[in-house]
Amino acid sequence: MTASFAHGTAIPERLTDRGHALLGVVLRPGDRALDGTCGNGHDCLFLARAVGPAGSVVAIDTQAIALERSALRLLEAGVRERVQLVLGDHGDLPRHLAGQFLRAAIFNLGYLPGGTREHTTSAQSTVRALEHTLDALVPGGRVVVVAYTGHPGGRAEAAAVLGAARAFVKAGRANWVERRGRPGPRTPRLLCMAR
Repeated sequence: MTASFAHGTAIPERLTDRGHALLGVVLRPGDRALDGTCGNGHDCLFLARAVGPAGSVVAIDTQAIALERSALRLLEAGVRERVQLVLGDHGDLPRHLAGQFLRAAIFNLGYLPGGTREHTTSAQSTVRALEHTLDALVPGGRVVVVAYTGHPGGRAEAAAVLGAARAFVKAGRANWVERRGRPGPRTPRLLCMAR
């Protein structure tokens, strides 16, 4: 089922596609964006296409295999040169961004699809990354978080992210754009905040 989203476009069913649509509203050619969990490269490919040849993307992951898979996907799409792939923790974002500002960011939490489920994002690192992302967002910029709850630690991470987001909004550091996903033991959640 779809409904009107913006300018008569349809609302995507999948939360990752919905996240892309929410970021696509603000991204323009020449912008800088962040993929805080590059995984298999789907999000950084979307961002690389959205920012165009004059833009850039920083894509971070803690697993070398994720960077290898992402690099291959980006090469096949002809946009590899737009993306800086970084082996590291998104919680160390200031070091990875080196003072760069962002128009958009996405965090697709959990584990690497096709990888081990023992290696996951963590609540502490993700909340720290979101705080640094808000510091780096330009006015009107957006950050999307898709949190999965069906793996060990996933529910706690989703709850921590939602709590931090509420605190950011209450403190006037961000505004809600959208929240999706019903509470449930395995229901993914989407949060979108704007600066």
